[in-house]
Amino acid sequence: MMRRNSVVAAIAAAMLAGSAGAQDVPLDDLFDALRAADAETAPRIVDKIGAEWSKSGSPAMDLLLQRGRDALDEGDAAQAIGHLTALIDHAQDFAEAYNARATAFFALGQYGPAMEDVRIVLALNPRHFGALSGLAIMLDETGRKEGALAAWRAVVAIYPASPQADDAIARLELETGGRTL
Repeated sequence: MMRRNSVVAAIAAAMLAGSAGAQDVPLDDLFDALRAADAETAPRIVDKIGAEWSKSGSPAMDLLLQRGRDALDEGDAAQAIGHLTALIDHAQDFAEAYNARATAFFALGQYGPAMEDVRIVLALNPRHFGALSGLAIMLDETGRKEGALAAWRAVVAIYPASPQADDAIARLELETGGRTL
């Protein structure tokens, strides 16, 4: 149980917000800065990207997102799924709704729905390094080591200073015999 809680916390921290509509020039500049950032400055850039991704464009939708996040913070993943599903019903192109719901599904051990939501996040926002991180963790936990390795490598291509990626890649390269994909 403690392992699952730490993994849930890692996914929750890693899975930042995302919205397809937020892919504008200021975000491009932030991603350029993120690729060049060191471990000390990267978290500030990650926070700025997350803040941009979290903007739904609607106060009502933002409230549903916050209620979902609050329920997750309180450990009530089922309630979070309810709020986030309502959000998705009204904002089907808002990647962060799917991303947060993927975290809630993961918290309940429902990897299939979590992975489906991550698929949608990445279709809406291919640069969503948080969703990629969550995907890598789920693939690793379900024994799909080569897929997990590929996902972590995709994270590093976007966010080289990711605090989780280097260790995960080194471990997975050993576990997969160093095979390239």
